[in-house]
Amino acid sequence: MDYATYPRLVVEDIVRLRRRIRRAGLPPRRTDANVIVGTWNIQKFGGFHPDWLENPSSPKRNLRGLAIIAEVVRCFDVIALQEVLRDTAALRYLMEHFLGPHWAVLLTDVTAGDKGNTERLAYLYDTRRVVLSGLSGEIVLPPAPAGLPEQFDRTPYIAGFRAGKEHFTLLTAHIRYGSLPADRLPELQRIARHTAEELRARTRAGQSREEPNLLVLGDFNIDKRQGNPLFDAFVETGLWVPEALQTVKTTTGKAAKHYDQIAWFQGEDFGLRPSGLAGTIDFSGAVFQELAQAQVSPRVSDHLPLWIEFSTDRSEEAMATVLGAEPGQPDPFSGVPD
Repeated sequence: MDYATYPRLVVEDIVRLRRRIRRAGLPPRRTDANVIVGTWNIQKFGGFHPDWLENPSSPKRNLRGLAIIAEVVRCFDVIALQEVLRDTAALRYLMEHFLGPHWAVLLTDVTAGDKGNTERLAYLYDTRRVVLSGLSGEIVLPPAPAGLPEQFDRTPYIAGFRAGKEHFTLLTAHIRYGSLPADRLPELQRIARHTAEELRARTRAGQSREEPNLLVLGDFNIDKRQGNPLFDAFVETGLWVPEALQTVKTTTGKAAKHYDQIAWFQGEDFGLRPSGLAGTIDFSGAVFQELAQAQVSPRVSDHLPLWIEFSTDRSEEAMATVLGAEPGQPDPFSGVPD
């Protein structure tokens, strides 16, 4: 999509959104230097109104909403999406008319049954920056002595990627919301245990080379983090949320909710190097300013995108090794004369 064809209202939205992106501290994408991973629950991402103007009926998401979503997605190298619906018209239009031919998508089929809510999970990725490793699949819990365990309402989705020489694995999920917060606990416990006892354990034991550097990300419907039994269940097997993400809210409402997470297991088996930069992009009040936030949600989303940067430049580490210096020192090259 050519920015010169955007209506004035949309251009003003984009200008304000870019200011929010800069304030969020989101770094530019740099070849051979970094990879930026995101996650976003885009509310009921299904059909759309194929016009810049408002739809008096439904759906409310139009080309203006898609332009805003595209502006956010372009900030990342790969982003996990939740609440992609059976109807993928908006997703496909976003890919073809806003993101362009360098972007690709992986997505699941629709989880059957009422609990699945006709939802899919998806990954969008920029093929100029990230390629697939070959791994892709849905998580099905293995049989236990008592029989086949209850499965997830919406089957989590795992996929492998490579950015330069860095291989990493993403596992995204949209955990059951339920009538009460306690309804979410069983699925949170299942995903925490499966990632630790199956995926990570196989990798650490050398039984599989296909799930390195596992990141668990998505909408886990955790109201708050510290001191919350839901968050405690999520991290009970060792998953760790980086400090930069431990206090940020991830929804657009006035009450701070922490539904969305990015986490991994710390240890020698996690080789990605976080730069320390992570956060959200808060578009609330920057776009569709003529509407109340409750009206913006079906046009963009009621969740904020969550992101984190990893460094992929290991040149200084390699040079320090050649010089016999310790790469972790503040200046491993201090012994090199000018």
